[in-house]
Amino acid sequence: MGLKVLPPTLRKNNRYLTVDIKISSEITKDDFVSIVWDACVRFQGELNSSNFNLWVMKFYEFEKTEEYYCYKAIVRCQRGYVEEVRSSLALANMYKKGRISMTTIGLSGTIKASHKFI
Repeated sequence: MGLKVLPPTLRKNNRYLTVDIKISSEITKDDFVSIVWDACVRFQGELNSSNFNLWVMKFYEFEKTEEYYCYKAIVRCQRGYVEEVRSSLALANMYKKGRISMTTIGLSGTIKASHKFI
């Protein structure tokens, strides 16, 4: 007997943040996951960060300029904690002795709708 799927009324509501990343060195998706979790734990604490339901859904690499590498990502979080996640990402400014800048450029209720910001 298989597991039953939760009905929509019992599921957690998620929001999807489209994040623009500019960093001085090259990174991978795993590096970005550690950056996101480190930023949230550092600025919100472990207890509050555990409620965020954070997950990096997509990670895209864009062109490299002379000064920095440009990436975009879609990050999932729970519906009541969008502002906390946005503030945590905006406050992160260093990664492995390099400068990083993360800006939220879009917010949506589905992954499909968040692709229009990329």
